[in-house]
Amino acid sequence: MLSAALPPPAERQALIAQARTALLSQGQVPAALGIEPWIVRSWQRCLALGRAPGQRVAFDLVSVAMLRNVAEQHRHLLQAARPVLAHLTRAIAGMHYFAILTDTRGVVVDVQGALDRHDARVRAIGRVGIDLSETTVGTTAIGAALAELQPVWLHRGEHFFNDNTSYSCAGAPLFDPQGQCIGMLDLTGVDVPERPELRHLVARSARAIEDALLLQLPHALLLRLNWPGSTLGGEGDGLMLLDADGYVVGTNRTARQLVPQPARAPGTRPHAGDLLALPWPLLFDAALQQQRSGPAPMDMPLWSGLRLQGMALPARPAGQGSGLARAPAPAHAATSAPLREAETALIRQAVQDARGNVAEAARALGISRATVYRKLGAPKGH
Repeated sequence: MLSAALPPPAERQALIAQARTALLSQGQVPAALGIEPWIVRSWQRCLALGRAPGQRVAFDLVSVAMLRNVAEQHRHLLQAARPVLAHLTRAIAGMHYFAILTDTRGVVVDVQGALDRHDARVRAIGRVGIDLSETTVGTTAIGAALAELQPVWLHRGEHFFNDNTSYSCAGAPLFDPQGQCIGMLDLTGVDVPERPELRHLVARSARAIEDALLLQLPHALLLRLNWPGSTLGGEGDGLMLLDADGYVVGTNRTARQLVPQPARAPGTRPHAGDLLALPWPLLFDAALQQQRSGPAPMDMPLWSGLRLQGMALPARPAGQGSGLARAPAPAHAATSAPLREAETALIRQAVQDARGNVAEAARALGISRATVYRKLGAPKGH
């Protein structure tokens, strides 16, 4: 982590220059110079590839075929990222920084913000399809975030190649709902003052993109989790999605930290009953109750003995709250809709007759609690 107080800019640049000289002459950097170890590791990787700081850097586009593949592969990431990027670029609008989204290889998949296209240094990197990996352009926040899997801040001479020492950048990795790195988010400025606080902003924005990507997945139940005493419903919540049978569809980074997941065979999914020390159908019961009475925290014990608090929320119908018009239902759906509506009405009546006891209603109907929830929680006509 960066120290709380950085040296004055001129002194800091002098320390960075000393560190670069020490690395090239001695193969190591004295700790007293204050260069973060991950930067030194990146410099050393560049040297191991036979690179020298004075070499020219070519910011080349990947092939057209690879670019098409990148766009197709990351369409869900782009959909999740763009609303977050819109807020992010407003936050940095007056600082002459712009946002770059890359895939796991460091290939740019989106660029947003105020880009000065008259500046060749901005044009060099502010294009979709540019390969900004460490092996291609040396030490950058992009390569470092993907290698270290942590948020980073990099300023001017901390870049390996001399051609890149006008850039300052903050970066954070992006993880998918299964916890695999799928890319990174970067904020870059050219000839700008040092702003290490951007590391926090880019990390927060990366988490927001991850949460939006998670919530795109089809699911039956959303669990919001946090420690007792925390306010549920904010950006600090752990998010866990379940299907109608209680299997985990995906989680966000906070949920993976709050709820340890046991080892399992590749290709298998954890079950809520393996993670939470309570009968998992109770989660669906709680979601139905909250539909009637409003959201309320509930106790979420873990098998370790620790206890979380959480809320079980039904999946929202697709497009709800987005302002998007629903597509018209196909003809075959229209003809079967009355049957589904009758089925739903029957289930609702059974729950009402059981005075809200979902287990009793399910027994009376000869179906599972999860089925009751799925039928009542689905949007009409689905």
